[in-house]
Amino acid sequence: MRLVTFDDGKGARLGALTASGIRDLGPRTMMDAIADTSGLLAACEKASVVTEAKLLAPLPRTPKNIFCVGKNYHEHAKEFAGSGFDGGAKDVVPPFPVVFSKPHTSVIAHGEPILSALDPTGGLDYEGELAVVIGVGGRGIRKADALSHVFGYTIVNDVTARHLQKRHSQWILGKGLDSFCPMGPAILTADAVPDPAELTLTTWVNGQRRQHAPVRDLIFDIPTLIEAISAGITLEPGDVIATGTPAGVGIGFDPPVFLQPGDVVRIEVPGIGVLENPVA
Repeated sequence: MRLVTFDDGKGARLGALTASGIRDLGPRTMMDAIADTSGLLAACEKASVVTEAKLLAPLPRTPKNIFCVGKNYHEHAKEFAGSGFDGGAKDVVPPFPVVFSKPHTSVIAHGEPILSALDPTGGLDYEGELAVVIGVGGRGIRKADALSHVFGYTIVNDVTARHLQKRHSQWILGKGLDSFCPMGPAILTADAVPDPAELTLTTWVNGQRRQHAPVRDLIFDIPTLIEAISAGITLEPGDVIATGTPAGVGIGFDPPVFLQPGDVVRIEVPGIGVLENPVA
């Protein structure tokens, strides 16, 4: 199922995105669905189709900061190392996962604007990413068990102010600004994804394809990321892990090609859908 959070004028509600439109699953939230998936399919079959509604981020407020992974595709690790924005890191390909976070206040929905004015340095960049939504929490989760803890998958744009990222060394001030985490349009439940490595991700800017890669190209795969993060941090239902971006970001060009007001970033993962946001 493709689950969404929407507002039809009556407040945020849970829905299922189908070929006929959004089916209203009632006054429950995505967190309710994560806590108890029983009856969702039956409810979807009986639910009415909403004619007018605004899609919200699937998880408008995550339980805690969004976990993000840097330099997790080989070709992107190379382009980042050669960009001058890597802060002098010694390893082109990291020996262990590089994990940072974005606050929940950075989350926006499909269609909402990325606020370029919040980056006064003019180094706005995009990073299309597959994101994992945790369903069953835990600490010390083993790789072999990791996928059984996944509720589903969504898309995240890890928007980055490159000059701020470099200036502050730690990345949260370059990546955690308001509107810098577009998320959506839906969460594709894990039962519809037998092997997430078979998914592909593509990013376009103003209709030009910039990124395209299979998820199997990850340096550290999803079970490895879940094991590494949960080794000492308890993962909770609704936690989101953005798994990293492929090559083709703006700083990979010579000279870099940064986002400008009026640009449109479109990210697609077949099965999940399209996440598209204008730059304001």
